[in-house]
Amino acid sequence: MSSPATAPPAPSSLKRIVAASLIGTTIEWYDFFLYGSAAALVFNKLFFPGSDPLVGTLLSFLTYAVGFAARPLGALVFGHYGDRLGRKKLLVLSLLLMGGATFAIGLLPTHATIGTAAPVLLTVLRLVQGFALGGEWGGAVLLVSEHGDAGRRGFWASWPQTGAPAGQLLATGVLSALTALLSDAAFTSWGWRIPFLLSGVLVIVGLWIRLSVDESPVFKAALARAEARRTETAQVEKMPLVAVVRHHWRDVLIAMGARMAENISYYVITAFILVYATTSTGLSKQTALNAVLVASAVHFAVIPAWGALSDRIGRRPVYLIGAVGVGAWMFPFFALVDTRSFGGLLLAVTVGLVLHGAMYAPQAAFFSEMFSTRMRYSGASIGAQFSSVAAGAPAPLIATALLADHGTSTPIALYVIAAALITVVAIACAKETRNRDLSDEVEEERVTAGR
Repeated sequence: MSSPATAPPAPSSLKRIVAASLIGTTIEWYDFFLYGSAAALVFNKLFFPGSDPLVGTLLSFLTYAVGFAARPLGALVFGHYGDRLGRKKLLVLSLLLMGGATFAIGLLPTHATIGTAAPVLLTVLRLVQGFALGGEWGGAVLLVSEHGDAGRRGFWASWPQTGAPAGQLLATGVLSALTALLSDAAFTSWGWRIPFLLSGVLVIVGLWIRLSVDESPVFKAALARAEARRTETAQVEKMPLVAVVRHHWRDVLIAMGARMAENISYYVITAFILVYATTSTGLSKQTALNAVLVASAVHFAVIPAWGALSDRIGRRPVYLIGAVGVGAWMFPFFALVDTRSFGGLLLAVTVGLVLHGAMYAPQAAFFSEMFSTRMRYSGASIGAQFSSVAAGAPAPLIATALLADHGTSTPIALYVIAAALITVVAIACAKETRNRDLSDEVEEERVTAGR
C-alpha cells in the first residue's frame, strides 16, 4: 500500500500538474524554436550580412547550435539543485531565464546598427536560452512522472512532451501569420521582433500557473528519508552528479544513444526543411511554414496516443517503432519534398513527425524510470541534454553543409539513417522500465549506500 506521502494525487490535481508542466514547456519550446525558425528565415540577413545566402544561413545556424552547447551545463546545474531543493523551484527559474532572453532578442539591434556586437549579443542570449532549456525538460517531466501512478505514467508524462510541438506550432503559427500579413521588407525590418516580444506576456501566464502547483510527493518523501539517514548515521550524501556517474553511467549512455535519432530527425524535419524547401525546391517561405504548422498540430495529437501505447506494450517497443520508422522514411521524405508541391511537403513532414512522436512520447517516462529519486533530475537531464550537443545542435548545420557540398538530399537522408541505427542499438541494450515504482525505497537505499 502506498504511503500518504507517495499516494497518487486526485485526478483533478494531476490534471492541474500536467497543465502547469505543459504550459511551461510550451512557452520554453516556443522561445527555443522561434529562434530556429528566425535563423532559417531572417537572421542570416540581419546579423550576418554580406555573406553568400547559404553561407549566411550556415552562420545563422551556428548561433542556433550554440544554444545546444549550453544545454548540458543547464542540465548539470539545474539537475544538481533540482535533486537537492526540488523540481518546482528550478522550473520557475528556468522559465524566467528563457523568457527574459527571448524578450531581449526582440529588442536586439542588428548588424546594420551596432556592427559585429549584434551577432555577439545574439550568441550570448542564445546561450542563456540553451542553459534554461537544459534544466527545463528534466524538471517538467519529473514533476508529472512523480505525481502519477505507474499504470498510466507513459500517458501522463507524454503531455509535457507535447510542449515541443505546441511550442513549434505557436512559433510557426505566429511567424506564418506575420509573413502572410506583412511584406518581406516589413517582416525583415521589424515584423520578426513581434514573436520574440510576445514571449514576455507568455512567461507571466506560465509563472502564474507554475507557482500554483505542489512539489513532487515522491521527491519530498525521498528528501525526508535522506534527512533521517543523515541524522542517524552522520553520513554525507553524495552529490547527485557523482552518484549518477557511479551508479547510472550505463543508463546515461543509453539515454544519450536513444536521443540521437529523435533529436536529429526532429531538427532536420522542422528546421532544416525550411532551408531545403525554399532554396532547393523553390517553394515559398509561407508554403514551408504552413506545412510545418499543420504537421506540428498532428504531432501534438499523436504524442499522448504513443505515450498510452507505451503503457500497454512497453517503452522499448514504441521507441523502436519510431527509430526504425524515421530511418526508413528519410528517402521517401525528400522524394516527396522534391515534388515541389504543398501536398508532398505536408505529407513528408507529417509522417516524419508522427514517427518521431513514437520516440518522443515514451521518452519522459522511460528516462524518469531509469534513475533513483535523489539523482533522477540529474540523471534524466544529463542523459537527455548531453546528447543534444552531438545530435540536435549540429543537425541543421550539418544538413545545410551537406546540401551545399553535394547539392542533393541523399547524404542528408543517410545522416539521419545512421542516427536511427545508433538509437536502435541503444534501445536494444536498455531494460524495459514500464510499471517501475518511482518511490522504490529499496533501490534508493542501495544506491545511497553505494552497494
